Amino acid sequence: MTDTHPKKVLVAVAWPYAQGPLHLGHIGGAYLPSDIYARFRRSVGDDVLMVSGSDVHGTPITVKADEMGVTPQEIVDKYHPEFLTYWDDLSIDWDLFTTTGTETHKRVVQDFFLKLLENGYLYTETSEQYFDAAAERFLPDRYVEGTCPHCGYVDARGDQCDNCGKTLDPTDLIDPRSKLSGSTPILRVTEHYYWKLSAFNEPMLEWLRSKEGWRPHVVNFAVGMVEEGLHDRAFTRDLDWGIPIPVDTLGPGKSIYVWWEAVMGYLSAPQEWAEQQGTPDAWKAWWEDPEAETLYFVGKDNIPFHAIYWPALIMGHGGLNLPTNVPANQYVTFSGAKASKSRGVGRPLGWYLDHFESDSLRYALARSLPESNDSDLSDEEIVRSINEELVATWGNLVNRVVSMTNRYFGGTVPVPGTLIEADHAALTSRTETLDEVSQLLYEVKLRAGIARAMAGAQDANAYLNDLAPWTTSKTDMERTGTTLWVALQMIAGNAVAFSPYLPETSLLVLEALGTEVRGRAPVWEAPGVRAGTMLGELGPLFAKVELEAPS
Repeated sequence: MTDTHPKKVLVAVAWPYAQGPLHLGHIGGAYLPSDIYARFRRSVGDDVLMVSGSDVHGTPITVKADEMGVTPQEIVDKYHPEFLTYWDDLSIDWDLFTTTGTETHKRVVQDFFLKLLENGYLYTETSEQYFDAAAERFLPDRYVEGTCPHCGYVDARGDQCDNCGKTLDPTDLIDPRSKLSGSTPILRVTEHYYWKLSAFNEPMLEWLRSKEGWRPHVVNFAVGMVEEGLHDRAFTRDLDWGIPIPVDTLGPGKSIYVWWEAVMGYLSAPQEWAEQQGTPDAWKAWWEDPEAETLYFVGKDNIPFHAIYWPALIMGHGGLNLPTNVPANQYVTFSGAKASKSRGVGRPLGWYLDHFESDSLRYALARSLPESNDSDLSDEEIVRSINEELVATWGNLVNRVVSMTNRYFGGTVPVPGTLIEADHAALTSRTETLDEVSQLLYEVKLRAGIARAMAGAQDANAYLNDLAPWTTSKTDMERTGTTLWVALQMIAGNAVAFSPYLPETSLLVLEALGTEVRGRAPVWEAPGVRAGTMLGELGPLFAKVELEAPS
């Protein structure tokens, strides 16, 4: 167990490109894990700030805008509001979900640029960049595709290979082709600012090797990449869509490269949140207090940016907290293929939101989170886990205990009699469940956490079956009342253990049992269900799912 005094905890979550609908891979990769973790830290009393937003300057947006013959802003205006509906439907509880298109973000990014320039980490240099002669324009990274020089993947992008995860420059690609015209681009000279990333090779290695408790695939990937040697990277691009350079040295048509600008959203979003609260300096408690914690929830393709590039940028800026942890998840796959909105793998998220209740979908995803390996999902497995685990174990437990309390005691929590060994063991099990789930959540072992919470529900079911109140009700109502009183205590504890994962139904259970719920999350303790309390109305928590066969 970690120390108990309240801490400032910044939960920083990957910024999705506002250029298409999200899928379950995105939710399982970053957005559900971050919400589970943030809800837990709020429950234990920490001061959590969870932020993210739509990345509106990513080149995938301009690529899509070119394909559709519309402006990039029109693409953003379509998908950013759609993201907001996802969060509502999935009970994702942001402190702020903004965009990189705000004036606050622009100011923070330009100030960050000037700080790096002042510290000697930016310089100008001419280089050759791909140019599409047919379209008469320079090609940003994602406008160039070709064969990855590392793994031979033929559809690698000019910034990164989706197959092996290596970061690339467009000139690294074999047989490059322009996404605009399909032609082979030519090299032309252009001038840009470059970032002295190479200056951070040794500091990054020392920092990464000091990390304890990080997921092995994260720290191993990052250390391996730094050991290969960090190289200076272009900090600006020939692109009008983005944050303008705050110095007039390169002429028009240049923007700060979105790779570096987007991660600065983790710094600008807290400042925007603080401004909205009327306390513009409040963000500093999360960014400048060395006791504060910062966790970055991303997918494994974002490990280089969050475990290497962003920490190096923070070092170059100075005076800001480095990441406490980067619990990057692996991929959610569907029939063995990585979910991808651009490549049409996996159903759109909206389909699942139309067919599943929020907490049910959250449960199915949480029990399969790809924390150490890729997790393969199917509609059949989602349905099975909901029906055979969530409904049959937890939902059924709550339903039958409440129903028996209504039947035998008129809906009033009975007064317990003398407790026997089985009762004491059951109450101890309740405490152990909360303690063990807590420890797993502190360690960001969220998949194990929900399995342990479900084991607590199984313990309660086993206790109920052993004591059989439906049988003792015929001969010994005091024993029956004691059993149901103990079972209600176990249910209340389990509802707290489940609350980061199943926020809507857990709240319904706790309210029906007459326990106090304060703020945005229940207090992380086993609440007592007082004898004499009249239970509130509580129907079945979850509906059994039946899906039609796919057409």
